[in-house]
Amino acid sequence: MTLRQAQDGALALRGEKLTRTFVSAAGEVHACVDIDIEVSAGELVVVRGASGAGKTTLLNLLGGLDRPTSGRVWIGDVEATALDEDALAELRRERLGFVFQSFGLIPILSAAENVELPLRIVKTPPAERDQRVAEALRLVGLADHAAQRPSELSGGQQQRVGIARAIAARPHVLIADEPTGQLDSRTAATVMDLIGELVHTQGLAAIVSTHDPLLVQRADRVIELHDGRITAVAGPAASVTPAVAVEEQNPADEAVAEAPATPRVPLTRAEAREQRRSGD
Repeated sequence: MTLRQAQDGALALRGEKLTRTFVSAAGEVHACVDIDIEVSAGELVVVRGASGAGKTTLLNLLGGLDRPTSGRVWIGDVEATALDEDALAELRRERLGFVFQSFGLIPILSAAENVELPLRIVKTPPAERDQRVAEALRLVGLADHAAQRPSELSGGQQQRVGIARAIAARPHVLIADEPTGQLDSRTAATVMDLIGELVHTQGLAAIVSTHDPLLVQRADRVIELHDGRITAVAGPAASVTPAVAVEEQNPADEAVAEAPATPRVPLTRAEAREQRRSGD
């Protein structure tokens, strides 16, 4: 059985006018402001921006880990922001997979047991559970490492276990927050290639945050965030709000604000492979 859940191009995730405001002793902090975004099955979207730009907040809103101050989120045809906490938790278990920067593996469990854990939580029958775990580990290239514990694996292998755990439940949407933040550049590229391969072969919709400019060429679409607002979009899809002006700019923000309004369109993975062949 394949992990593929939807036909490429089917809308898997949508946010409408998403705003998240936090109140602190220093006043209001606008982490996200009026963001519209769509992600389709078979599409890898990268969200990038400086630290504090609002990347993690946006992913938390889209993944139902936080609720917007205003705006709405749909996961498939279900309005997630209209659900109570129990129904939202069930929706997350059924349709979303999460990958975290810190890997989030349980040290005393083997790779297979870490991947199996969310399936146990939803009471997946043992035979099906074993089959899904084996399939997920095979897809991330770790079939021969199922019995090893996290301490016996490299950082890149641990993150691949984290990806296997995220896809074992066959989600419609993969949400990854800085998944390569603790990895060296070569390993980070390998992990991003893996995510891209899963998206394009298994029909996942994926949204990935990163601050690494070397990784954006693996995306189908790139969204730039600055101070909680979308400032630019590059890629074949035009399903995000257009660039907005950044007001009351601080001198420290000049490097971000001076970025071109229309960044270079990133290569798809197929185009990148063709370019490499042409250069050989």
